[in-house]
Amino acid sequence: MDTDTTAGAQGANNGPKVIRANQFILEDDQGKARAVLDVAKDGVPGLYLYDDNATPRAMLGVTNHGPVLALCDQTGKTLASLAVSSDGSSLRLADDKGKLRLRVDVGKDGVPGLTLLYANGVKIWSKP
Repeated sequence: MDTDTTAGAQGANNGPKVIRANQFILEDDQGKARAVLDVAKDGVPGLYLYDDNATPRAMLGVTNHGPVLALCDQTGKTLASLAVSSDGSSLRLADDKGKLRLRVDVGKDGVPGLTLLYANGVKIWSKP
């Protein structure tokens, strides 16, 4: 038995087990997908969590730029995201229409920034 590609019986202690796949789908009792772990065609791995209406509510992925966490409303619009890249880290918050309204950044040089925006994208206030 090849333990590198085959999972053993539950409770068996035959050493480490590895399961390899391109996608895992976690379903609820009604057969609805509630979580998906997969690798997209562009090679980006992602974990997607769905509500009971099959709407994506949380996504965690790792792009070529770094990890990203996105939180969505009941319609699937991303309203909050947290990202880390070689340029630094950022937190972005949007209004109920999905328009970016607040951005908090810390650059790779350690300098923090805060930006408030109107719904049309025009800055209200920004520091530095």
